[in-house]
Amino acid sequence: MQRYHPALVALHWLLAVLLFLSLCAGFFLAQRSNADPSKIDGLRIHMAMGMAILALMVVRFVVRLRSAQPPQGQRRWLHQSFYVLVTAMAGTGLATAIVARLNDIVFAGTGEPLPPDLLIFPTRVAHGWIALLLVALIGVHLGQALPRMARMSLGRR
Repeated sequence: MQRYHPALVALHWLLAVLLFLSLCAGFFLAQRSNADPSKIDGLRIHMAMGMAILALMVVRFVVRLRSAQPPQGQRRWLHQSFYVLVTAMAGTGLATAIVARLNDIVFAGTGEPLPPDLLIFPTRVAHGWIALLLVALIGVHLGQALPRMARMSLGRR
């Protein structure tokens, strides 16, 4: 039986953990007041994870193009959707950081407060909607992958 390249498997699980943590952090941060100075620390972690996720997705894409793959078990649209949504998520996050000057506030330590409401930026609104779409896509992925993993663990590949 053909298997995925070990680097793809490792990247898959590393990205799964980072995406889960980043989505949780994002949903948590969205509920916190921008007037709370401690939110900057949370944003620093969230934004750093987002940059790491984007970099790892590029690496994963290159490895996937250059390695042999087993026959397509899941629909191709699912994998392509992950690439599109994660890239869009990182893009809207980066765009929000630029227009809201978050890079200066969060990473350069300018001491400036966060904007009163990030939802005034269309890129931030899109970032939130993409997060919800990503959660739904993860649900579809789990719905397809978990039964297959259960069959494999029982020896009925």
